[in-house]
Amino acid sequence: MLPSHGRYAYSPIIKRPDYSWPGGKRLAFYIATNIEVFAFRAGVGPDPTSISAAQHHRNYAWRDYGNRVGVWRLFDLYEELGLPSSCLVNSYVYDYHPDIIERVRARGDDIVGHGRTNAERQTGLWELDEERLIADATDTIRKHQGAAPKGWLGAGSVETNATLDLLASAGYRYVLDWPCDDQPIWMKTSKGRILAVPYPFELNDIGQVIFRQHTPSEFADMIVDQYDEMVRRSVDQPLVCALSLHTYIAGQPFRIPPLRRALQHVVRHAQKDRVWFTRADAIADYCYGMPEGIIPGG
Repeated sequence: MLPSHGRYAYSPIIKRPDYSWPGGKRLAFYIATNIEVFAFRAGVGPDPTSISAAQHHRNYAWRDYGNRVGVWRLFDLYEELGLPSSCLVNSYVYDYHPDIIERVRARGDDIVGHGRTNAERQTGLWELDEERLIADATDTIRKHQGAAPKGWLGAGSVETNATLDLLASAGYRYVLDWPCDDQPIWMKTSKGRILAVPYPFELNDIGQVIFRQHTPSEFADMIVDQYDEMVRRSVDQPLVCALSLHTYIAGQPFRIPPLRRALQHVVRHAQKDRVWFTRADAIADYCYGMPEGIIPGG
């Protein structure tokens, strides 16, 4: 037998119960905005010129651009087009960049737990240490927001074998770490079930632009093609189309025009009776309110 995670059962999308999103919509579209902080010359994190470069002043400054400039450009673009967002926030953002949190609150966007800093990873942590990391991040958000986040994406989108159990125990309702489906699915934990909401590792600027080195225009074409195909497919199944953007990547000035054109296409070709422009929290809340047996999984 192959090693197995044991978290969800196989379920082909062509054999599942049908349902619709609020208002009879068939495609849920959301933007995940990754708002991250890094350690200076320490920890881990990407580099603008080399995938495997050591941590130094240059790559720290490149990533810090996202919090000083890029995030504001993305928020302006969203507001220009009337689009909501789910903000995946390192908890240290509250300490180092409180102005960003004020804008997120003013916009009414979700805050999704995203670890303490993207300079660290959960991989390799003992369970007690991982539990403390999750508690630290959760407690910081709760203290400043008045409520704990509902959703979680690990820094670097990684987990240990205990992560889902620890998240369920900490009160999380959904995760974004499992790119296995175009619909939400239930996952088993030792504390009951938790929902996996689709989050893109393909339609993601760090993967396509930085690691695979596609141009901004190529990435914009991917957004349009993914969206158009999922709108077409949503006639047969309700789907989630998500776009992942990082402030220090998508927020660079030369990447904004092609991103704007792609999102303008998304908005203008929405077919208002079919597309739900939403946030990850709302998707999860809607799924939790569905009758048993509709959402596949654990």
